[in-house]
Amino acid sequence: MRDKRDVLLVDGYNMIGGWPDLAALSKSDLEAARDSLLERLADFQAFSGRQVIVVFDAYRVPGLGKSFIQNQVEVHFTKEKETADECIERLCHEYARPRRQIYVATSDMVEQHVIFGQGALRVSARELLIQIEQSEKEVQTKIAERSNSISRNTIDSKLSPELRKMFERWRRE
Repeated sequence: MRDKRDVLLVDGYNMIGGWPDLAALSKSDLEAARDSLLERLADFQAFSGRQVIVVFDAYRVPGLGKSFIQNQVEVHFTKEKETADECIERLCHEYARPRRQIYVATSDMVEQHVIFGQGALRVSARELLIQIEQSEKEVQTKIAERSNSISRNTIDSKLSPELRKMFERWRRE
């Protein structure tokens, strides 16, 4: 299934700067802003079915270039002297397969002209935020609908909305 899923490549710091709540949080705690972004993208990945890959720009930071998975989201810190845009372009080529669409969430459209010319679709920070908020509303609606139809004697009726949201995410993965 992984080879057939669409891929969403996200320029992490562009999204943090483009989303008002994360931009405000990043002024006091950049790590918390990154974690919050990754958590929201993990939920979006589970709800949308797209594979989400986030790239954080570590340009001029020696010794980085690490990759790891957090909350089912693939996270890349760029290599030394590599920009996030260069890393996204490299990853786009690695993940391109027939019948797979590549989406790139970035505000640096000019730097990504090569991959957009090869068929990747651009998603702005605002568009991605709207998609994420829409998927969160759909999940809340489903949870509310199920809560209304649940008997008081079932286990599901005794779970908090946060736990039901977590189970809904797992169900979709």
